[in-house]
Amino acid sequence: MAMDTVSYQKSLKVAASYDVIVIGSGPAGICAAVSAARLGAKTALVERYGTLGGNLTNGAVSPILGSVAKGTLRDELVERLGVPDSDEIGATQQSHDIELAKRVLVEFAHEAGVKLYLQTPVVDTITQGDKVTGIVIGQKTGMCILQAKAFVDASGDGDVAYYAGAEYEMGRDGDSLVQPVTLMFRVQGVEEDALTCIGEVDYVEYKGERFLDYTTRHCKEGHLPPNAASVRSFRTLVPGERLINTTQANGISALLSDDIEKAEVDLRKQIDQVVEFLRKYVDGYQNCFVKSTANTLGVRETRRFMGLYQLHDEDLRHGRRFEDVVVHKASFIVDIHNPSGSAQAEGVPEEVTPYDIPLRCLIPKRVDGLVLSGRNISGTHRAHASYRVMSICMAIGEASGITAALAAQKGIEPRQVDYRDVQKVLLERGVNLFE
Repeated sequence: MAMDTVSYQKSLKVAASYDVIVIGSGPAGICAAVSAARLGAKTALVERYGTLGGNLTNGAVSPILGSVAKGTLRDELVERLGVPDSDEIGATQQSHDIELAKRVLVEFAHEAGVKLYLQTPVVDTITQGDKVTGIVIGQKTGMCILQAKAFVDASGDGDVAYYAGAEYEMGRDGDSLVQPVTLMFRVQGVEEDALTCIGEVDYVEYKGERFLDYTTRHCKEGHLPPNAASVRSFRTLVPGERLINTTQANGISALLSDDIEKAEVDLRKQIDQVVEFLRKYVDGYQNCFVKSTANTLGVRETRRFMGLYQLHDEDLRHGRRFEDVVVHKASFIVDIHNPSGSAQAEGVPEEVTPYDIPLRCLIPKRVDGLVLSGRNISGTHRAHASYRVMSICMAIGEASGITAALAAQKGIEPRQVDYRDVQKVLLERGVNLFE
């Protein structure tokens, strides 16, 4: 059956103009906006929720995983959040205070002079040829346009790049399936000496067997939701509390409303099942109860845009260095949550050699006026599984903000910005870019 279409024409007011507009305030977006503003660019940050932070807050994701070379905004931000000792894979379990983060991130942006647009979805782009010149935002008073000399798409899903027609890929080779979505939640009432298990890289023994083998067996016996065989738990700053990363919905595209609804409903039911398992089958959790749940799905993977360079698996495996490096010594396992089953897609995740991310990965092939940032930059499905984590996204964000600010100040396209100019700013800020 053919879909009905409606054509309409509307004149929209240009509400404001900026040097740089950043879309999305997650780990990449907040750092991109602050980075651009500190370079003197008139900067706005547009966020679809009423809280800054993306997965740092609304997604309730913690610890802040991954690592990069010293000196980036990542170091400053985790210190502001009170977790300077957070490590690459979360073994120290320094989960940040999500409620504190909601205030700290606003202060972080305001101190830099960033204008915030909260509860403001982006619904389209304005383009001239292949150049993004404006975004259409939805507000309670109707739609209007924000203009800028350069834009940073840190929306996770790459909404602005998509609206502008940028080329992208999704999912793994062969079947295009993406990593599953999750709803994070916190339980209280846990005994202090109760076990924690951060994931497949963490060998925890329980009752004579590997804990994740124990949970996998219980999953097969129906005591856990299907595909939720890995019960990952982290200590928080609150005694008797654990952050749980277990629920899993497969076959979900976070770009489709019907899929999002299905996942939200399913995963909230799964939370009850996981808590019942913990109470019955894990010592120290018998009195646990749900304290809070994420406000939105934890989405690991959607669009990956095609840039001037695509980061490849081999670049991570061999720790490749690039002349146009803007993120140095990025490091995290190739963390592919199984798109078509439970646990890890490849068993124990592959370790990487700390690698560089070049500026070319942040520049879309064809669209001008736009810098990619965060998990939507140019890379393969497997490479993305490493660089998608928050520490690395923060460093990508800082570099993307500098690139956009320099483009705006020089009156050129982001693809015309000399990588040495971006590196110069990063080095002046104390970022370690080279050995």
